[in-house]
Amino acid sequence: MSIVNEPRLAVECDLEDLCGLIGRYWAFEGIPGFEPTVTCELIRRLLLEPTLGCFWILRDQNQTLGYLLMVYSFSLEFGGAIAEIDELFVVPEQRGRGCGAALLNAASAAASARGCRRLSLQVGADNDAASAFYARQGFAPRTSYGLLEKPLIAR
Repeated sequence: MSIVNEPRLAVECDLEDLCGLIGRYWAFEGIPGFEPTVTCELIRRLLLEPTLGCFWILRDQNQTLGYLLMVYSFSLEFGGAIAEIDELFVVPEQRGRGCGAALLNAASAAASARGCRRLSLQVGADNDAASAFYARQGFAPRTSYGLLEKPLIAR
């Protein structure tokens, strides 16, 4: 069975659904520190500042099936604007129906229309199913590079 509706950009009335799905995603991935109040405020900020990024949401009748968060940046190396899929989550009981592909296709088209030169994402090193899914969608590892991070204190 395939999905019925197409993904759409999220709006403020989607805030509660998004916050709930993000909680499920963080639990699924074992990401610590989920706080609904903080998360909802961050979602609200993104919805009000589309230059930072956007949420795509997918619903089928009255059920939210998944979401995708895409954020924007700029790169000299890649010749301008770039986009990153920061989060993509489809509820487990709806996987295999084309939901993830539909969300990625919508985000890819929007990033391209915005002039983005590259779309990237991160996937858990042990998440073989997600890695295989992303490979089917045209994503490939960037060899000879590793992700490094440093926490900063916001001022």
